[in-house]
Amino acid sequence: MNIIEVKNYEEMSQKAAGFIRETVRKKPNAVLGMATGGTAVGTYKYLIQDFNEHGTSYNQAYTVNLDEYVGMDPTHEQSYHTYMDSHLFQHIDMPKEHQYLPNGKAAHLEAECKRYEEAIEALGGVDLQILGIGHNGHIGFNEPGTSFDSKTQVVKLAESTRNANARYFDQMDEVPTHAITMGIATILKSKNILLLVSGKGKAEILHKLLTSDVTEEIPATALKTHPNVTIIADKEALSCWNNRETEMKLGV
Repeated sequence: MNIIEVKNYEEMSQKAAGFIRETVRKKPNAVLGMATGGTAVGTYKYLIQDFNEHGTSYNQAYTVNLDEYVGMDPTHEQSYHTYMDSHLFQHIDMPKEHQYLPNGKAAHLEAECKRYEEAIEALGGVDLQILGIGHNGHIGFNEPGTSFDSKTQVVKLAESTRNANARYFDQMDEVPTHAITMGIATILKSKNILLLVSGKGKAEILHKLLTSDVTEEIPATALKTHPNVTIIADKEALSCWNNRETEMKLGV
């Protein structure tokens, strides 16, 4: 694991956008694994800024999103389809047919999971996967206890996850209970992984990730088994971590 410490959320977002930009410049038809939620908003803002100012093209690139809520229409204001449209896709030159997201409204969810997994494989796999981390250590929507062998699947969201996402909805009973998510094995097939962590609220779980053994009780620890993981974290997120405590484990 390569750990990059930055001052704050803005610097984290700038650096993350730089990773994505350079991936596309080196490989114009790169497959980008995209994340949603508050952590990624700044990254997409800087990608749009770069597109407008420097013209980095996404015309040949592809995106595959980590997840989508089950039962939510793609046009719903809180769907991840809408999130990606408003925060990125509407502002760059990526063709609509290059944008892949799970269909949470599919009539047959198991078939949809299989279709999505096959679509990722048909694209040749993910070149750069962007991740955030949940307070309970989830990556994608893979909650504690998820098998590291899991592929794209339907999952029940932990109450802590639903509570964290409740701020985006008018009332708690509107927060979805299930989602389609790339599985941990799917994520680990990515050639490169970029984990973004910001704020004091994520300091405890980042510390656990960096100091714990690999365990399915903390899904993000699966990243320790991957050869090309970069963590970009700000000072607040790293405030609980003692570098000397774990540098031997991480090989940094």
